[in-house]
Amino acid sequence: MDVMAAIQKRRSIRNYLPKPVEEKKLKSVLEAGRLAPSAHNAQEWKFIVVKDAETRKKLAEACRNQSFIAEAPVVIVGCGLNPAKKMSGGQFSCPIDLAIAVDHMTLKAVEEDLGTCWIGSYDEPAVKTILKIPAEVNVVAIFPLGYPAVYPKPRPRKNFIEVFVSDRWA
Repeated sequence: MDVMAAIQKRRSIRNYLPKPVEEKKLKSVLEAGRLAPSAHNAQEWKFIVVKDAETRKKLAEACRNQSFIAEAPVVIVGCGLNPAKKMSGGQFSCPIDLAIAVDHMTLKAVEEDLGTCWIGSYDEPAVKTILKIPAEVNVVAIFPLGYPAVYPKPRPRKNFIEVFVSDRWA
């Protein structure tokens, strides 16, 4: 599968089959994140791979009771190790670096016939407690990983000319 095909096929999956993710596929998805670029190649991240059913259930509760999260056989939690670090342009590098890595993983998941859903609604202190994450570390991304039970239709996107301009703001 080429990259554009994976981009076009990717959906937010909220229903998962009760089928485990093969270790080879999981490692392939994780490797895609490991290879992602980061500011100054610092790679200031850690990913927690959660397979334990009870822990996944607790995470689903901490994610505002989004029960489908616990249905997936794997939940990946992306953590930023240096949340105060800024790039020279003034932006915090942690959320940007993690977004790139997670995007790599979500696209690799599509290639492996797996589904994901980026979870943006969660109680960070609760997630930290469940996973014993240190206070100085930020939870940046949470996403379930598994075989889709339902494959949603594409969502509408703005037209090209609404998104891109040439040479200056217009």
